[in-house]
Amino acid sequence: MARESESGLPIEPVYGPDALAGWDAAEKLGEPGAYPFTRGVYPSMYTGRPWTMRQYAGFGTAVESNARYKQLIANGTMGLSVAFDLPTQMGHDSDAPIAHGEVGKVGVAIDSVEDMRVLFDGIPLDKVSTSMTINAPAALLLLMYQLVGEEQGVSADKLTGTIQNDVLKEYIARGTYIFPPKPSLRLIADIFKYCKAEIPKWNTISISGYHMAEAGASPAQEIAFTLADGIEYVRTAVAAGMDVDDFAPRLSFFFVARTTILEEVAKFRAARRIWARVMKEEFGAKNPKSMMLRFHTQTAGVQLTAQQPEVNLVRVAVQGLAAVLGGTQSLHTNSFDEAIALPTDKSARLALRTQQVLAYETDVTATVDPFAGSYVIEKMTDEVEEAALELMGKVEDLGGAVNAIEHGFQKNEIERNAYRIAQETDGGERVVVGVNRFQLDEEEPYEPLRVDPAIEAQQAERLAKLRAERDQQAVDAALAALKKAAEGEDNVLYPMKDALRARATVGEVCNALRDVWGTYVPSDAF
Repeated sequence: MARESESGLPIEPVYGPDALAGWDAAEKLGEPGAYPFTRGVYPSMYTGRPWTMRQYAGFGTAVESNARYKQLIANGTMGLSVAFDLPTQMGHDSDAPIAHGEVGKVGVAIDSVEDMRVLFDGIPLDKVSTSMTINAPAALLLLMYQLVGEEQGVSADKLTGTIQNDVLKEYIARGTYIFPPKPSLRLIADIFKYCKAEIPKWNTISISGYHMAEAGASPAQEIAFTLADGIEYVRTAVAAGMDVDDFAPRLSFFFVARTTILEEVAKFRAARRIWARVMKEEFGAKNPKSMMLRFHTQTAGVQLTAQQPEVNLVRVAVQGLAAVLGGTQSLHTNSFDEAIALPTDKSARLALRTQQVLAYETDVTATVDPFAGSYVIEKMTDEVEEAALELMGKVEDLGGAVNAIEHGFQKNEIERNAYRIAQETDGGERVVVGVNRFQLDEEEPYEPLRVDPAIEAQQAERLAKLRAERDQQAVDAALAALKKAAEGEDNVLYPMKDALRARATVGEVCNALRDVWGTYVPSDAF
């Protein structure tokens, strides 16, 4: 009896040569590191060196997060990945009334360049690659990182890392937006231009399907809506006067890895192939690096369970394997206790050890493309690609990603799929170990990591001290210059950097832009 994939596509019990009848291997596959990059974006992939092992971390104050980063580096992490708390993500200071109860909870609280300085104290920014999961205020956090680098004596051309900077998926699946879509896209174009001139090795955007998957998107929906957003960003940059080959090599993507290994591998292969063709055929990219879909992967937090949490160690290992077999460039493996609370030191270390076992104790890094030519993988890749292209066509019919967002198309499609998954789980058709089968009569007690609620008061004290000691006249002048740039067409990152150097806060800078651009209010379609 045939099963269905996560995208609702049939999976046959047996595949043979007939599954690939009329299949052109040269057209569909190519060679590793060559167009259409189905087999991977680099010729040697992991046979030369493993993927970048990142661990997503950040909680409480900058002091606490700094200590966690140093532990991760000591344990072998190759790149840092910063989690910010909700007030920071939404452009509010820790002492703002709207921030009450959320300071330091889901990430680190960053209110000014002084917090950023503490966050990276003792961490050489010319030797560490840093990814920052920040979207609407991404420009601010990037500029604060650059300022800290300057204080360390590190020139901007030596800084490497990524800002997520993908605001379109916030309107679709996550909700931490600030400004309406049009000025948000203008800000992203300004970031592209600024980084080309000032921070050339920085990945300016990580176009994210992960959060759509967490909201319930199928694999086909995940890559379709993510690539549609990518197309919108490229069109925005081209319309702003940039040549596609000047910025496209610094674009990157961010996907989930589920426990369904075969479809996940197919999904990654299909995404690379679609993006390569779009960049070549629609945008006329000439540089092969502009056609490469480079991506970071995080294991599926939505599949972790609070019941029997140690079982999540197995889930994460399987999900990490799917990402590696799919050819990811970097990987974060979730900690087994994340369905309950923030990871403990021990669980974060175990998550990193999972990647190290995959890299150094298995043979998946011994050959460039382990699944190439597999009947089932190549057939599923074709089917996921076809389903994704159909969805991308519907987005185009609505006028592109922004117009489709305004119609609520992507959100409605994802919600329908999420409802299907919930029904299948509730009905027992979809087995979740420890939840609807193989339960325990009584769960074992587990002591999670908890964030000290006093952090909010501590951050408020730091802000009061900062405002009392800084040159307020210089701050006011810098914020006025920022508003003037936002009202016109000048790149806002230059006056924004001046304001942050003068110790303007995240909330003050974002409020200056709110005064000019307004805030986004979802339409009734949502």
